[in-house]
Amino acid sequence: MSVEISRFGNCRILVIGDLMIDEYLWGKVDRISPEAPVQVVSVLRESTTLGGAGNVVNNLRALGASVAVAGVIGAGSNAHFLLKAFRELGVDTAGLIQDPERPTTKKTRIIAGHQQVLRIDRETRHDISEENANTLTEFVGDHISDFDVLLLSDYSKGLLSARLLQQVIGLARKNNKIVIADPKGLNFKKYAGVTMITPNKKEASLAAGIEIVDDRSLMAAGQKLLADIGVENVLITCGKEGMVLFEHGKKPYQITAQAREVFDVSGAGDTVLAVLGLSLAAGASFREAASLANVAAGIVVGKVGTATVSMDELRMALEPSVGALAVKQKTLSDLIPIVDRLRAEGKTIVMTNGCFDLLHVGHIKLLSASKKMGDLLIVAIDDDDSVRTLKGNDRPIINAQERARIISALDCVDYITIFSTNDLEQVIETIRPDVLTKGSNYTTRTVQGREIVERSGGRVVLIPITDPVSSTKIINQIRGQQA
Repeated sequence: MSVEISRFGNCRILVIGDLMIDEYLWGKVDRISPEAPVQVVSVLRESTTLGGAGNVVNNLRALGASVAVAGVIGAGSNAHFLLKAFRELGVDTAGLIQDPERPTTKKTRIIAGHQQVLRIDRETRHDISEENANTLTEFVGDHISDFDVLLLSDYSKGLLSARLLQQVIGLARKNNKIVIADPKGLNFKKYAGVTMITPNKKEASLAAGIEIVDDRSLMAAGQKLLADIGVENVLITCGKEGMVLFEHGKKPYQITAQAREVFDVSGAGDTVLAVLGLSLAAGASFREAASLANVAAGIVVGKVGTATVSMDELRMALEPSVGALAVKQKTLSDLIPIVDRLRAEGKTIVMTNGCFDLLHVGHIKLLSASKKMGDLLIVAIDDDDSVRTLKGNDRPIINAQERARIISALDCVDYITIFSTNDLEQVIETIRPDVLTKGSNYTTRTVQGREIVERSGGRVVLIPITDPVSSTKIINQIRGQQA
């Protein structure tokens, strides 16, 4: 893939769409209510993030792009949350209109273990006022030259009416700007003139009036949309079956999904829209951009809830030698829902931690023995600053990302996270392992995080060390020989 993702930081993107808040209540179910035959969810934690077009913005900023957002929000506390979140991301909000007559859309999802049990929506679907539509059109006309690509994120909440769409699309075409729409509804003709639309398989089926049940009906639906709507390209996303790109005068281009464990598909379309736009802005062809968006979608569906893909995750996934290993490396926030799900399934979670700077046989024995203590093993690796604090200014010999890749290659390791100096106890508190392991060169009392583990009902296990080997000794021996 020739597109240089390092160019993403030079790209300027305008996102126009339905902005919303995604709220998640994470809990567990262990009983039925005596008041009615419904599950009782004991809430363990809450999280709130940008949703809808806001998630497109979040993905773009996570990949380094300069972003402006345009849309209509309310005037209450939910609107203030959005404005604060955008401000913290460094997003230009000059195109946002606050309308006290409209609520800010908020979706609350209640999740027990890995299962979403209920969603509560607070919204309106009425079209925005003519005055607000005219103000948005004027904003786009005044600033369109500042952007490389326009992204239209339609969630059918009343912003992107047929009239507003045609005004914005007309401005984009007049100024030779790429414009991509993530469409909604049955009438895709309102997107006529866009560079590309990105419906999922269900949306494409309904809009084309063709039930998609196999490859043949998929191809027929895609070609019908391409011929009837008046767009340059159609990209149909097909979940675990990948994507198909339809271009005028060319055979459909099928892209196979990368095999990954799928936790949650919500927000994957936002990631596709963001990465498509960025890739095209960076100079990619449509096929290259679609392929890169497919890779990004494969990463984000491995996370629970509305999520983004980072530059490091994307870069690792694109490296043939380590792409298959990248799925093992998670941020601490990524691990939270994964651990919740595994614990709800009754799995025994084992964790160990260390620098692992110059992997040796002692490490292999520790990790292998640790895995045998439970169902899965999470390895927490000290980042480079932490290693310097522990081992001296001439360490680490191998940087954190490379150490993570090396550990990822071991079959006994299920997940890896890199933690910063002094954050180990936070990592242990978050994961709450059933078993925390260390080598027998420690004593139970000297294992950091022991109290946290035991307070949560877990235990500390010391793995016997039979070979007197250490990374420091090996490194010093090599240095002595070189001297």
